[in-house]
Amino acid sequence: MIPRLFIEPLQELDEAACWATAEELVRAVSFSGERRRREFLTWRAIVRRELGRHLRIEYNELGAPVLPDGEAFLSVAHCERRVAVILSPWRCAVDIEPADRDFSRVVERIQTPSELLLSSDPLWPGFVWCAKETLYKYAGCRGLDFREDLRIVSADLAAGRITGRIGAGTTLELEARCMDGCLVTSLF
Repeated sequence: MIPRLFIEPLQELDEAACWATAEELVRAVSFSGERRRREFLTWRAIVRRELGRHLRIEYNELGAPVLPDGEAFLSVAHCERRVAVILSPWRCAVDIEPADRDFSRVVERIQTPSELLLSSDPLWPGFVWCAKETLYKYAGCRGLDFREDLRIVSADLAAGRITGRIGAGTTLELEARCMDGCLVTSLF
């Protein structure tokens, strides 16, 4: 298997529901909004379309989706416009956010002064948010501080690259792109 990233619009409920188990349909109905139901069912439809209709999807102790048969690693993210799914033979992570989302309220909580200087692109705060969400998912542990434990050390948005670090660990290369009005960062 080669790593694959899927970025797709939310499916209509009836289209996505045909890929869901009875238990997943019951859970989807419990969500208060239709958009949340569509997000929940769409990413499952993508995974099963690619790996098999009867594939079991579970959650680990952190609440992240996993494929218990070990066929692939999985990472999922969604926003009101799109769902992003990575299927990979090794650990992976993805995040997606609307490019027009206002990140000004979180900049001081998540960005260090050195990170603020890495880019003057108006989308930079959103990319930092997405990159740190991606690093958080990739780390696979709770309690990480976005400002202290997750660091962005370099960026070349024109080349679609952001380099980050989890704690004092080695640097990790993330892909970064803006497409269909969404910011997407991925690591696989």
